[in-house]
Amino acid sequence: MVSIQTTRKIASFSLAAVMAAVSCASMAADVMVGGAPMMASKDIIDNAVNSKDHTTLVAAVKAAGLVDTLKGPGPFTVFAPTNAAFAALPAGTVDTLLKPENKGTLTTILTYHVVAGKFDAAAISKMIMDGHGMATLKTVSGGTLTAKAGGGKVMVTDEKGGTANVTIADVYQSNGVIHVVDKVLLPK
Repeated sequence: MVSIQTTRKIASFSLAAVMAAVSCASMAADVMVGGAPMMASKDIIDNAVNSKDHTTLVAAVKAAGLVDTLKGPGPFTVFAPTNAAFAALPAGTVDTLLKPENKGTLTTILTYHVVAGKFDAAAISKMIMDGHGMATLKTVSGGTLTAKAGGGKVMVTDEKGGTANVTIADVYQSNGVIHVVDKVLLPK
């Protein structure tokens, strides 16, 4: 026989779980990136164009001809470098990459930031834990990224050894999820 106290604990736990789920769902719709709300009902492109912190990324996606792909059904997980991340590249790099003759290289770099599937922070954390401290993510470009956790942060390392910190995680989109990163990740 279940006691009244046990029943109250179960009911209290259930209510807390429902409130947490509702809270998480509302937080997903209210995430601000680059001064703009990122709406979970919009796709990756429709949200990214509103972020003042991602104008370089949006320009690069347009120059590479990836707009339709990232507006597609996905789902996609995008590690989205900020304008400051692009500005940290050697002088002239972004301007050179945006030239039509470098579209192939630009496309490879951008698709290196994209993983097929929807991997939010909880999924990536589980992969890291299951991988004994690291997770390997296969990118759309065919390369790999390595995710690790430390100091309460998730870090993503590229094939050249560069590491980006996830600064804003779980920006949910209708066709995936974005994690804002502070460095541009580079394939071999």
